[in-house]
Amino acid sequence: MEAQVTWKGRMSFSGTADSGHVINIGTSPDVGGDDDGLRPMELMALSLAGCTAMDVISILTKKRQQVTGFEVRVRAERAEEHPKVFTRATLTYLVTGHDVDEAAVVRAIELSAVRYCPAQGMLNKVMPIELQYEIYEQSNGELRARGTYTPPAIT
Repeated sequence: MEAQVTWKGRMSFSGTADSGHVINIGTSPDVGGDDDGLRPMELMALSLAGCTAMDVISILTKKRQQVTGFEVRVRAERAEEHPKVFTRATLTYLVTGHDVDEAAVVRAIELSAVRYCPAQGMLNKVMPIELQYEIYEQSNGELRARGTYTPPAIT
């Protein structure tokens, strides 16, 4: 894969990769930016969420789960000193649907965590990632299940 960022002035960049899609990358005014794009660390968190989200929804679809809504939220903690790396993250998978099977959700999260998601595979090597899930019933919005998946130790 190849990717590039091109300076647009001040602290603004456009980014593109093999797919040809373009994103704006920027920063806040307090560090010389114009608040006109995603921050690089936001992109990293979004990459993690997007990678695992694609895996999990694909697996749930193959398992014929009737998912009507799906979201992955990332809460990442950062070091206080530069380079202010992520020190840990929590992913919360929010699944809404009709009679969604908790075991199917857990298995989809597991497969993403240990086999399919390269972003999670890389970041797991440098920080702990907690995986939580909540399953809601579409018909009444009721929380049907909540839990945490703990992957095997990374060696």
